[in-house]
Amino acid sequence: MSFQLETMAELVSNGNLLEHLFRWSMLTLWAIFSLTSMVIAESIPTDFLDVHGTLKSPWRMHTLFSVECHVYFDWQTVGIMHSFRKSRQPGPMTRLLSCTDEQLASYRGMDLAPTHKVPSMSRHPVTGDWYPAINKPAGVVHWLNNNKDAENVDWVLILDADQIIRHPITPWALGAEKGKPVAARYGYLIGCDNELAKLHTKHPDLCDKVGGFILMHIDDLRKFAPLWLSKTEEVRSDRDHWGKNFTGDIYGYGWISEMYGYSFGAAEVGLRHKIDDEVMIYPGYIPVPNVEPLLMHYGLPFKVGSWEFAKLDHHDDDLVHECNRLFAAPPYPHEVEKTQHDRNQLRADLLSIECMNTINEGLLIHHESHGCLKIEETNYIKFLRQNAHEEAHRLPQEEKPAKTLLDPRIHTLFSAECTSFFDWQTVGLMHSFKQSQQPGLITRLLSCTDENLKTYKGMNLAPTHVVPSMSLHPLTGDWYPAINKPAAVLHWLSHVQIDAEFIIILDPDMIMRGPIIPWKYGAVKGLAVAAPYDYLIGCDNILAQLHTRNPKMCSKVGGVLIIHVEDLRRLAPFWLHKTEEVRADKAHWATNITGDVYEQGWISEMYGYAFGAAEINLKHKRRTDIMMYPGYKPFTPPRLLHYGLRFNVGDWHFDKAEWRDHDMTNICWQLFPAPPDLSTLPKTLSPRAVDRDNISIECVRTLNEALRLHHISRGCRVPPAQEPIKPPNTPENPIKTKLPDTKQNKTKHSEHPALTVQAQQARLKHVATMLKGKTKALTSTPALIGPKLWMVGLWALLVCCFLLILSTLFAGHKSSLLRQKKPRCHRRSRSIASGDFTNLISADLDP
Repeated sequence: MSFQLETMAELVSNGNLLEHLFRWSMLTLWAIFSLTSMVIAESIPTDFLDVHGTLKSPWRMHTLFSVECHVYFDWQTVGIMHSFRKSRQPGPMTRLLSCTDEQLASYRGMDLAPTHKVPSMSRHPVTGDWYPAINKPAGVVHWLNNNKDAENVDWVLILDADQIIRHPITPWALGAEKGKPVAARYGYLIGCDNELAKLHTKHPDLCDKVGGFILMHIDDLRKFAPLWLSKTEEVRSDRDHWGKNFTGDIYGYGWISEMYGYSFGAAEVGLRHKIDDEVMIYPGYIPVPNVEPLLMHYGLPFKVGSWEFAKLDHHDDDLVHECNRLFAAPPYPHEVEKTQHDRNQLRADLLSIECMNTINEGLLIHHESHGCLKIEETNYIKFLRQNAHEEAHRLPQEEKPAKTLLDPRIHTLFSAECTSFFDWQTVGLMHSFKQSQQPGLITRLLSCTDENLKTYKGMNLAPTHVVPSMSLHPLTGDWYPAINKPAAVLHWLSHVQIDAEFIIILDPDMIMRGPIIPWKYGAVKGLAVAAPYDYLIGCDNILAQLHTRNPKMCSKVGGVLIIHVEDLRRLAPFWLHKTEEVRADKAHWATNITGDVYEQGWISEMYGYAFGAAEINLKHKRRTDIMMYPGYKPFTPPRLLHYGLRFNVGDWHFDKAEWRDHDMTNICWQLFPAPPDLSTLPKTLSPRAVDRDNISIECVRTLNEALRLHHISRGCRVPPAQEPIKPPNTPENPIKTKLPDTKQNKTKHSEHPALTVQAQQARLKHVATMLKGKTKALTSTPALIGPKLWMVGLWALLVCCFLLILSTLFAGHKSSLLRQKKPRCHRRSRSIASGDFTNLISADLDP
């Protein structure tokens, strides 16, 4: 009996001990999961979580649009709000509603959008001028000063009410920066070029012809918005300069004063815009092939067949507050696809249809949500409900664009000057950069004097870093534009925060045929990659002995340079210094010393590079397969075509020097004379000669395709019948303009690599479909699961296993104890509910 009592007491004691141990374990588990939640919260930047804890855009965004208390703006509000929701534009949207107190008392549309009420300035409180457009800058200023949302935002997107958002418009995709907002081109704002800008801004050279949409950092907006308003008032009051010859306003009533107020205000605070020609489109205009516009602006009349739409025709139509009223239905997409055989016009028609269907969809949803009787189920209503969005987005495409690549380890540079000669080369290189799917970013190093920069029209041709021109040396007065290349590289390294690991340096007169991946070509720190330039005989003679302490390290290379950024930082000062040194050494300009047939020191920059690299003992890997000149017979498929020399196919030829003074980019539909078709070439040509001519033809066709797309993006409406342009008959200066032709240089250039016939044929098939969209920057998803989180998770798993074993033992001991005490009582079972814990795992963001 006593043994049984002792046993029972021991069991009770063990049961109490286990129960206390179980409770402490549960507290420990709770503490671990609390710690897990904290680690997760620390691992995810708060900017990536919305109020519901879900992932959102990496920067806080807010979209604004300005309207008045009128039915005309109400149906536009319904349209833009519906498109905002469909497009999944990140961040909230706010309507800036400009109303007088009297108008507000009877206004029926307060529920149409999240709204910030703004005092109306349609009738100016001081001058009495009737100008409703001023409400836009006035509304933005009022929002900044009076709305708490303005205190919790990084980027602001400002739209007009008569716009439809098709896809998200974000700063990380468009390359917006603090100090560099993004906007659309409004080329008709000629006041930026004449007396108007000089009268209304201290910095007329900074006046940008932009409008349509504005994507701007909040800090820039705070500095700029008050000036936007004041400059609008200033231009509006300048009646003497309302004329079309000053403003470009065809009505001559100062109606676009607000647009000039924007441009002049931005110039006052030093904002320079990244002008994007592909984000916004007017319905009816033909979009760039394989580019999906993000925004449609239906401010102008447009039509599809016999159907047409003009927003001003509906100024007083109460489509929002009268039940089941919609706009007249446009044609169905499948009908237009059957009748419209022009592929470009078909894309434009489908976008026009989509614009109207989006507005009607918004009106249909609005009427249903406001208690209107069910609308009659016509075929068009069924279409809107079922597949309007899907069909409208089914634009015909030649080829689905491949995903663009962004490798932060690679950055491509090329140097240019602010002249039309370099502008068409820039267009060609930028087009081929996009088609090649080259990873990383590209920057044009633009060498310009302050005077030339004021009138330069090509700032939007490429992402640009402006550098002071050294064409005319500031100390020696020597005219040598080639020195701008090392000078620009050094300036870029000194003024830009660089994240890249490898830098690729090209010349503007190059065409990229595929991606250049540094590590695939053998580039590493301490070992650069370049093309062989064997005619640089100065590496073997007295020239190297005079200008470098390490003449044995002098490498005969040029053309393209692939180099580690740390090597470039060490090299750049020597590159510039040695270029100046060799250029000043006129005693050794002779051909037998330099290999320069002109004996004018024109290749001093090439020796400056070779001697500068020798100074820092930088080794080079010479790759014959990376670059070639059109006109040479290839051996392997090159990644770069360098059209610096004259080349020909039969009787046709191309020489870049002949186009030095021809404006190919600012005059609509300027193209180079088309090369001959391959079928017209003699059948007696050898396979290597065919490959040579194939590459020559490809080079100029790529340039012409780049120019054609450029003219479309500028708004050149319909291409005329293509007539060949003859190069201008200008005398060639052997020093400044004339480049050595192929025959002259066969003795000094090494034989260049080639293509096989099979590879080239495959390449030509690819070139036929080289119509792909612009490169967009990608953003990286934050690392949500770090080492700390894995460690906590492992501990949590171990504790769970321990608790499972413990609960099993505890249940067994408890059951034994109960059987000893009350053998006849019913056995109770106890279950412990455990919750499911879900790990937050990030998904890759799709560009």
